[in-house]
Amino acid sequence: MWPMSHSNSVVHFLRHVSFPPDPHLLPTALKSCPAPPLARALHAAAVAAGLAGDPFVASSLLHTYLRFGATADARSVLDGMPHKTVVGWSALVAAHAARGDAEGALRLLDEMRRGAGGGVEPNVITWNGLVSGLNRSGHARDAAAALVRMHGEGFLPDVTGISCALSAVGDVGEVSVGEQLHGYAVKAGCRLDACVVTALIDMYGKCGRAEEIVRVFEESSHMDVASCNALVAGLSRNSQASEALRLFKEFVGRGVELNVVSWTSIVACCVQNGRDLEAVELFREMQAHGIEPNKVTIPCVLPAFANVAALMHGRSAHCFAVRKGFLHDIYVGSALVDMYAKCGRVRDARTIFDSMPSRNVVSWNAMIGGYAMHGEAANAVQLFRSMLMRKQKPDIVTFTCVLAACSQAGLTEEGRHYFNEMQQEHGISPRMEHYACMVTILGRAGKLDEAYDLINEMPFEPDGCVWGSLLGSCRVHGNVDLAEVAAEKLFHLEPENAGNYVLLSNIYASKKLWDGVNRVREMMKDVGMKKEKGCSWIEIKNKVHMLLAGDNSHPMMSAITEKLKQLTIEMRRLGFAPSTDFVLHDVEEQEKDDILAVHSEKLAVALGLISTSPGTPLRVIKNLRICGDCHEAMKFISCFEGREISVRDTNRFHHFRDGKCSCGDYW
Repeated sequence: MWPMSHSNSVVHFLRHVSFPPDPHLLPTALKSCPAPPLARALHAAAVAAGLAGDPFVASSLLHTYLRFGATADARSVLDGMPHKTVVGWSALVAAHAARGDAEGALRLLDEMRRGAGGGVEPNVITWNGLVSGLNRSGHARDAAAALVRMHGEGFLPDVTGISCALSAVGDVGEVSVGEQLHGYAVKAGCRLDACVVTALIDMYGKCGRAEEIVRVFEESSHMDVASCNALVAGLSRNSQASEALRLFKEFVGRGVELNVVSWTSIVACCVQNGRDLEAVELFREMQAHGIEPNKVTIPCVLPAFANVAALMHGRSAHCFAVRKGFLHDIYVGSALVDMYAKCGRVRDARTIFDSMPSRNVVSWNAMIGGYAMHGEAANAVQLFRSMLMRKQKPDIVTFTCVLAACSQAGLTEEGRHYFNEMQQEHGISPRMEHYACMVTILGRAGKLDEAYDLINEMPFEPDGCVWGSLLGSCRVHGNVDLAEVAAEKLFHLEPENAGNYVLLSNIYASKKLWDGVNRVREMMKDVGMKKEKGCSWIEIKNKVHMLLAGDNSHPMMSAITEKLKQLTIEMRRLGFAPSTDFVLHDVEEQEKDDILAVHSEKLAVALGLISTSPGTPLRVIKNLRICGDCHEAMKFISCFEGREISVRDTNRFHHFRDGKCSCGDYW
């Protein structure tokens, strides 16, 4: 309606309306007013025409100023009104609350009551505006306190008030207050209201009451996009991915029109709970339903592609981001850096990193961490120095990445230097993960006693990660005595972690201490624990295949087994002997060979060899650390087959080429 120049708008208005202005025209003009300067000009015109006290004009002025956040101007209008109404006071109270000014909002509430002529009593709308405004401005605790005061003064919230109050209660985790509001909603007959149902689901989700989330939903049977989004978010927050998937599929099956937020939420839920293959499939299904991903969806799904080595899927998402102009978004760029690094393409990751128009600490951490997982410590350290030169302040994650890089390359003294620099130059106190890295750095260098001393000097109790680092180093150097100390701590801290038992058993087995192996096996039986199965993923022709150790369910298992047999024959013919120290059982040597042959990474590589043309690089991801025998086998296969093979285990990347590994056999 208004010309671009505010001054021209004022001239235009003054020239084309009768003077004095009509009291019905001014409110219309104020409603369309685009900026504060013009609002003040119209205010001046109203004053000049003697209309500033007109109830409609004054109310329009007040709400126009509040729309622009000009609370001081709005208060001036309110003070000039001969008859102040509850609507005007309520709007001003809500505006202060929306700015996070709890003290100012409550002060206005008191002034409202003390006004001339007996003042104005607040109503439920006033209180709703106060609670809602404080909650939206991130002051949930003040909102909850306002709710308690509201109730204490005899005001009962309506549907809007209940919904706002539940949101605030959820943010501060006051589940007992939430339960009282739930009870009130039941008594007030509004528990089935769509907004109340969504708010209840949200509140119980934030308070960690997953069972109540499902109960509220099932009692209401209210299925719309808002309740779906709240359900998925709440269940995901409480690690209930299976239930979230079940209910989400129910929404889809019933034809509820879900939006991009709904699909993005379920994808993020799967990724956050380790359901990466489901996340990949949901991302494809989302697009099949005609829902276009946005710049929030892309960073949510990229970690799933990274976690299962789905490079082609990741590249497709990258192309989509280019077409939609998302690459300028710092979160999309950072997620792409992380995805390419975790898919073994660290050079592509650096290209994306260098092309980002702006970077934050997450971007730098993603690239430094990428170099670390590839064992490129020199590049990681150099980039860290560049980060400091660009005046980007490092955080705790930055130093975790730098220390991890040092541990991968055996840079003991450099690791000490950065551990001290973190504290002395950047004021960052070491956290558990930093101590775990230092224990690994010292332990892998053979300084096990020094690593143990560092643990004993920690200012807080070490967790399983720290003791696990020591136990892993004991495995490398065959230190049984210290391994038993670390394992004992781990059995107490992580009684259900089978990996700790397996690692100790490995150490006993490598020393042929079969009594120790049997003792650990009995301990595992006593607590009903089984070794976690090795699982590997490989992407072939745009499809991700998952292979489990000892699992024959893959449709190409016969061909995979035959290929492994052929490779075994060639390896033995050329003098390669399996390193059977990595088997946990006291069995005959031939049986040990058979056990090693079915490790999941070997199955994945064999599948890749028979499914791709000669010379095609193979990328495998494994859920456990690669064993020494498989490491040696990959070196042989890379040379014999003329392939580049990349294996990412839980510790780092191993790039095999021409019979050598990028780790230099240090891992």
